[in-house]
Amino acid sequence: MQAGNIQEKEELIEMLSIHFQNSHNLSPLGAKIWAVLIMDRNEDGLTFEYLVERLGASKSTISTNLNELLQKEIIYFETREGDRKKYFKAAPFSQRFTRILKNMAFEKQLVEKMIDYKSKNASQCAMEQCAMENLKAFKTHLIEMERLTQKIIADLQIIEKKNILKLKAKPNYYEQ
Repeated sequence: MQAGNIQEKEELIEMLSIHFQNSHNLSPLGAKIWAVLIMDRNEDGLTFEYLVERLGASKSTISTNLNELLQKEIIYFETREGDRKKYFKAAPFSQRFTRILKNMAFEKQLVEKMIDYKSKNASQCAMEQCAMENLKAFKTHLIEMERLTQKIIADLQIIEKKNILKLKAKPNYYEQ
């Protein structure tokens, strides 16, 4: 890889890391591991040893952050028969949207409970009526976002499955 490409890749890893820290409440190292798994990916995945060397962090720190990412289902690992190593990979994009969908569903439940509570206990003042209308509009928008996110997930899963089939058909797909 040329020097300019390496620098561009490292800048993208830093940008992704900052984004993941902010949007997923991850530690700086956890976010960077995720970014490296996306940007340095290969067909087999990346080993623990590779991540320790690549990121220059201690084994225990890498391990702690990998466990957090695994627990949040942001990454996963595969093993090979006869090989004790774990090969880490970033979860597919469709899975990322699935997490977003779960958060939306939970938020919709909260909004429904708020609407129910406020409808039982609301005063007739204009401010309370406006607040109730805002909640109802928000719920309507959450339902639409859920519908669109479900479509996105289905579309991404189709694309991901097609790409997996391409990989299986071309043994060294990542090297091309």
